[in-house]
Amino acid sequence: AVYMCEVERHHPQVFQNQDKASFSRLEDPLPATVGVTYELCAGIVDKSGLSLEEIACAEVLEECGYCVPVTNLRRITSYRSGVGVTGSRQTLFYAEVTDEMRTADGGGQPEEGELIEVVEVPLEDSMKFAYDETLPKTMGVIFSFMWFQNNIAPKLPKK
Repeated sequence: AVYMCEVERHHPQVFQNQDKASFSRLEDPLPATVGVTYELCAGIVDKSGLSLEEIACAEVLEECGYCVPVTNLRRITSYRSGVGVTGSRQTLFYAEVTDEMRTADGGGQPEEGELIEVVEVPLEDSMKFAYDETLPKTMGVIFSFMWFQNNIAPKLPKK
């Protein structure tokens, strides 16, 4: 969706008077990277019999490569996203991970169209990252950085 919005912004003529049958390829396509965004680890709640926490832990392992016990999750809040489009309910959890908890490469499921790279943002750069409009990110990312700065960072040992 992000890529297609950029295509529309750069090549508005592509979407004018088009239907599926007449939709044509771009002569000058944008690089795929314009569709890449910074996002939180997430997943669809579609595994019956599992709690939200169990699903969250499975997604952290699949996407990021960290084996996080359910007991290490802290529920922050739930909220609506995609209002006006999907109206999805999302639940935000916090977990601390260590290098020892890394048991897999992560990266998601390529066969499901996932292309995931785990990005570590240094604590001292976190708010600059959150507010940098040149870095495409979801509101959930911005909120999570603000939540962390208000709730976790003040309790960390000072350097």
